[in-house]
Amino acid sequence: MLLGAAILLWGANWPVMKLGLGHVSPLWLSASRFATGAACLFAWQAMRREIRLPRRADLPVVASIGLLQMMLFTALGAVAMTHLPAGRSAILSYTTPIWVLPAAVLVFGERIGRQRWVGISLAGLGVLVLLNPYVIDWRDGQVLGANAMLVAASAAWAVCILHLRYGRAPSSAIQLAPWQMLLAATVLVPLAYAAEGPFTGDGTGVFWACLGFVGPVATAFCFCAVNAASAQLPANATSTLMLAVPVTGLALSTATLSETLSLDLILGALAIVLGIATSARQARA
Repeated sequence: MLLGAAILLWGANWPVMKLGLGHVSPLWLSASRFATGAACLFAWQAMRREIRLPRRADLPVVASIGLLQMMLFTALGAVAMTHLPAGRSAILSYTTPIWVLPAAVLVFGERIGRQRWVGISLAGLGVLVLLNPYVIDWRDGQVLGANAMLVAASAAWAVCILHLRYGRAPSSAIQLAPWQMLLAATVLVPLAYAAEGPFTGDGTGVFWACLGFVGPVATAFCFCAVNAASAQLPANATSTLMLAVPVTGLALSTATLSETLSLDLILGALAIVLGIATSARQARA
């Protein structure tokens, strides 16, 4: 249930972020997202008297999630989206099975059933359809760099999925989440100031509405839900099921932002959906 809610909300987050980028620069949007998300979780924990400092054994997970999954993944995705449509950005960001599967099998010895191999292969095929050179202008340096950022973001998240699965922290995901978000915001604020200058938010109603969604909802709730689920599911299953996020993001971006739904996007999304259904069927069994 947590993973399903996070998939829906995170899918909606892509068109909301694209809209927000018209009112604030990408690094400041990312920094504001984690600052507000951390503030919400700290306030919630304070009301419940549950604020706890991370233990020493928690620090590796705080660092990997805060710096890789939160700071790096989000910043790369936001910068890339200034050059690419939200729907395509969402799809390319979730290529994690390409990175998770080899490591889970070869490094950690995770066993993969035949049906899950089929599901992951279908999902990977969908990703390859979206990355083929006939739909990406490889002569445009900005477009090429944006696609590379999204692939790098997916690789960073893959490391976190494996870390959560095989290197669990003694504290729960909800206890560590505000500290991870605080770490991400602490790194992003000076980075945003150095790269983009003083805070760029225009203070309009649209800006505050977008920030209210990407911070408390898509950050405070969704990161906690996904990290909690990642600790209970096989690494390859988590990464494959999370491919439902970009499909949702693609559908919502097409409906709300009038983005073009090209043939490669349709075929790629269809292969990903079939891959998710195949993998999820084995997980239920």
